[in-house]
Formats: sequence, C-alpha cells, structure tokens
Amino acid sequence: MTCITFIGFGEAGQAFARPGMRAFDRKTLDPAQRPAKLADYAAARVEGDETAREAIAGATAIFSLVTADQALAAARDDAPLLSPGALWLDMNSVAPGTKREAAKLIGAAGGRYVDVAVMAPVHPARLDVPLLVAGPHAEAGAAVLREHGFTRVSVAGPNIGDASAIKMIRSVMVKGVEALTAECVLAAERAGVRDAVLASLDASWKEQSWAERADYNLDRMLAHGARRAAEMEEVATTLQDLGVDPAMTCGTIARQRALGALGIMPPQGLTAKLAAIDCSQEEAA
Repeated sequence: MTCITFIGFGEAGQAFARPGMRAFDRKTLDPAQRPAKLADYAAARVEGDETAREAIAGATAIFSLVTADQALAAARDDAPLLSPGALWLDMNSVAPGTKREAAKLIGAAGGRYVDVAVMAPVHPARLDVPLLVAGPHAEAGAAVLREHGFTRVSVAGPNIGDASAIKMIRSVMVKGVEALTAECVLAAERAGVRDAVLASLDASWKEQSWAERADYNLDRMLAHGARRAAEMEEVATTLQDLGVDPAMTCGTIARQRALGALGIMPPQGLTAKLAAIDCSQEEAA
C-alpha cells in the first residue's frame, strides 16, 4: 500500500485527502492561521504534522498541493527529505518550465517527479476530477493516483511539462473568457443594456467545436484584423466612458492589429493558417 503525504492542505488537499493520511501546511507555522488550519486537518480526519520533515518521513508518494508561487520552493525545500525513489506528484498550476526546474531538484535528491495537471475545479468533483500526468514516471504516478481513488487519470506524454502545458495554454481561453465576460457584462449593466447584449450573444453564438471556432476566428482576424482593431478602439472608448477599464479589450486590439498586419490571405484549414502565421512571423523576426 502506498504511503501518501500531502504537502499543502488548502482547498485541493482537503478535497483529495482520505482519513488517516498525513499532511503538512506551512500556514500552521503562522500563529494567526494555525487554528483554522488545525481545524481543516480535523475536519478531513488527517494527521497534521508540525513540519514537512515529519510528514514526509517514510512516505512513498507526496502530493504537492501548495499555492502556485510556492511550488518550486516546496520542491527545493522538501527534496532532501524524500526517501529514495519516492514519487513527488506536483499537482500545482504552474508553467512547464517551473515544473522542469522542480523535477531537477527532486531527481537530484533521488526522488521520482511526476507532472500532474488538475483539469477542472476540485469541487464538487473531488476524486472524480480529471487529471493529466506526464514525465518519465507518469505511469507510476498514474497508478498511485488511481490507487488513491482518482477515477479520471490520463497520461499526457513522456516529458515533464506535457501535462502542465495543456493546462496552462487551455487557461488562456478559459480564464480569458471569464475576464472578457466580466468586462462585457459590467459595461452592459452600466449602459442599461445587459439583457439585450446577452440575448444578442445567445442569438449569434454558434454551436461548433473549438477547432472549428479557432479556424473561423483566425480567418476573420487575418482578413480583417486592421479594421477590427480600429472598431475595438471605439469599444475601448465606450468602456472608458462607462468607467470600465478596457484591459481585455486593449489586448484584443493589439492581437487583431498584429494578425491583420501580417497581410496573409487566409488559407483553408486551421493547420494551414497556423503554419502561415508562424512562417510570416519568422520572416519578420
């Protein structure tokens, strides 16, 4: 039976933990945060240790679930504490390059690093949340995750960063749409046209795959990017007049203008469009 320890015990750790397991969260070292964290341990019925050393001692698999800004520091600080061959499952939302740096630290200490990407909110899914794993020890990591009770584990590739790259790049769209939504509905509300704007979006939104949508969007930007950038400058002015910072819209202006300025006649198909854009940008570099 695998002996699992949690390093970091926030929302994800609490969602994934099973009674009797061990955990350490550095917030327990802060007197102001310690009572709440001890309550989290008790609610999850895990053994909360006072130090990472205590929590990791004898563990054969460590689930690293700290905040993104602490992912590399956790690997650096805890690598010397690992038992030989212990699996370090880095489940943090960080860049592929950050995971590769962490993997070097874990590997140098004799551990086995696994890149894990959590691909959906942990609530309410908990152990049914989809996970992608990658790296030389991906299969071993996947086996531990399934043994723990995760039901949707897939191997993304043989290289550290293969899983996190999918998550990070997907977030451009997922989090970007969230931010665009906020910018849009805040302005619509202040202009007194929220219902009409949302109804118009419902009427114009096509049911299509993301591959088809990406192909169509690139087609429009390559063909009409300059004109659309000019139109979006007026959109930015509209938002400013309503007291809404057009942060996302300003990014849209720049991206529309850049693709329109390439002067490419859009070829057929997403693959051809992407290749044409890459070629044009390489020539301009």
